[in-house]
Amino acid sequence: MEIKIVLSLIISCLTSVAFSQSAKLIKKSHLEAEKIMTKVIEWRHDIHEYPELSNLEFKTAAKVAQHLRDLGLKVEERIAKTGVVGILVGDQPGPVIALRADMDGLPVTERVKLPWASKATSIYNNKATGVMHACGHDTHVAILMGVAEVLNSLKKDLKGTVKFIFQPAEEGAPPGEEGGAKLMIKEGVMTNPKVEVTFGLHISADTPEGILTYKSGGILAAADRFVIKVDGKQSHGSQPWDSIDPIVTSAQIINGIQTIISRQTELTEEGAVITVGMINSGIRNNIIPESAEMIGTIRTLNSKMQDKIHTDLIRTATKIGESMGAQVTVDIERGVPVTFNDPALTIKAVSWLNRSLGPEHVQLQRAITGAEDFSFFGEKVPSFFFFIGGCPKGSDPNLAAPHHTPDFYVTDSAMITGVKAMLGLTLGYMNDPLK
Repeated sequence: MEIKIVLSLIISCLTSVAFSQSAKLIKKSHLEAEKIMTKVIEWRHDIHEYPELSNLEFKTAAKVAQHLRDLGLKVEERIAKTGVVGILVGDQPGPVIALRADMDGLPVTERVKLPWASKATSIYNNKATGVMHACGHDTHVAILMGVAEVLNSLKKDLKGTVKFIFQPAEEGAPPGEEGGAKLMIKEGVMTNPKVEVTFGLHISADTPEGILTYKSGGILAAADRFVIKVDGKQSHGSQPWDSIDPIVTSAQIINGIQTIISRQTELTEEGAVITVGMINSGIRNNIIPESAEMIGTIRTLNSKMQDKIHTDLIRTATKIGESMGAQVTVDIERGVPVTFNDPALTIKAVSWLNRSLGPEHVQLQRAITGAEDFSFFGEKVPSFFFFIGGCPKGSDPNLAAPHHTPDFYVTDSAMITGVKAMLGLTLGYMNDPLK
């Protein structure tokens, strides 16, 4: 009994010492972060003004790689086509922690009136388009460049190794190409040295700056693509009785699959979505066509629900087709998995974030049916993904332009929250890792 008490006291003392060391180092790192924010903003402006589409982030990657080399880090380039990894080895032994930022822009023509607005253009899906950082990836890159600079200045105090992962193609690789987190993992980004834990963030235009939001478990949805092919019988438009109409059949299928969510899915457990985003059929007003094709997306927040909805979709579409006399095939392509925050890691992360930002700035959020390929990292190691607010002070978040639109905007001053959060998580984990 006495031995247990003594051991308990020793563990308590060691934990207290580790907490104190971590708190002091986090405070020191935040002071260093404030000193370099002018540079972080300059980096963001430059990256924003010259955005690049997925798998084409050559200039952005070169800028990142040069910065990491200037810091003296080991740099690996051309991972998953344009990805960059910087490795910082602390002077003391400890865990290997990965920090990730995505680099790609979108085929969107910017309308925001800024001195550093994008004027870039490109060809996407055979169409001329502007290119814009309409999802805030420019801020993600600048934030992680700043975190690398601060942590490098604290090298002698670091317990472990940090991998800075600058990832291409989060928005999706071009048709026919591989890319993004999945390809980086395939090419070995989580090994040599082996990563123990991963942290990532995303800026949010409709959250006030200075606020950080998180959720344990599924925070972002799995995104799957489906194609439903309906084969009927062609006829003259004036003689529908001689047809098996694929358009009418498709309409019945679209209505039917909505009941998968409203009547067959336990929405008190998690949210889910089935959306038909495209339907193609027919060529002339007086011809009932032979076939129709529907393409859509499925969003789910846990794997059991995902499997069930896939089964329900196939059954519902094919049986409705049978009832109409049509042949129906359903192909479902699993895309991005659920972005899952490890519950044990989340508990620790929230304590470090409260210490870094103040508990009034750290808020619980609901799950989002958007998707993120950071989820592939979370399939390999415990991970934690969070959001930081980008809506300027004095602005109404409810009026913020949505992500992926020409008027999207997030303020420069929001980035300090991301820098401090990443520093707090990294230094917190170094001093108190998962057992």
